[in-house]
Amino acid sequence: MKTVTGLFDDYDDAADAVGELEAMGIPNSDISIVTNNATGWYDGDRSEAAEDATAGAGIGAVIGGAGGLLTGLGIMAIPGVGPVVAAGWLAATAAGAVAGAAVGGATGGIIGVMTDAGVPEADAHVYAEGVRRGGALVTAKVEDQLVPDAERILEQSRSIDLAERRSEYEAGGWTGFDPYAEPYPAEDIERNRIRNVDRP
Repeated sequence: MKTVTGLFDDYDDAADAVGELEAMGIPNSDISIVTNNATGWYDGDRSEAAEDATAGAGIGAVIGGAGGLLTGLGIMAIPGVGPVVAAGWLAATAAGAVAGAAVGGATGGIIGVMTDAGVPEADAHVYAEGVRRGGALVTAKVEDQLVPDAERILEQSRSIDLAERRSEYEAGGWTGFDPYAEPYPAEDIERNRIRNVDRP
């Protein structure tokens, strides 16, 4: 098995990737999604995603799919990130780490869980920072024969280029994910989301 991971600037794109992973036969128990909720887009009962699905958006089938991973979304907090909407193994394991540790150990939370699953630590820091700044992280544990197809799905045109995003963060003085940092302001998240989603 190999862990494959993708970071998206837009929840809808991440949700589409989850749906494609499920459609290729990867079990829900091996897929995870974690996305920032600092803007309050998801409140457990009503979300922009659900409204989009009602209007016939592409993720409607994913959100409405009986037994799909996205039907199990829940809200939790990750130190240094703030409120997130999450489902799957990564979220459950990170929540356990947060519940059982002080903040310092819980950085560990999302970084530790990803590195334990085989994600390089330097990449895990960028993924965690991406979620902190409003992104959506999709991670899947994939059987070896399915890895090329899963990587293709997570490297689709709407996912971010990890090296490019790392360079962008470092140009602004970032050196790594900080679990003691204040959560990214909701207005900055919205501004980044609009800027990034509108990129070609």
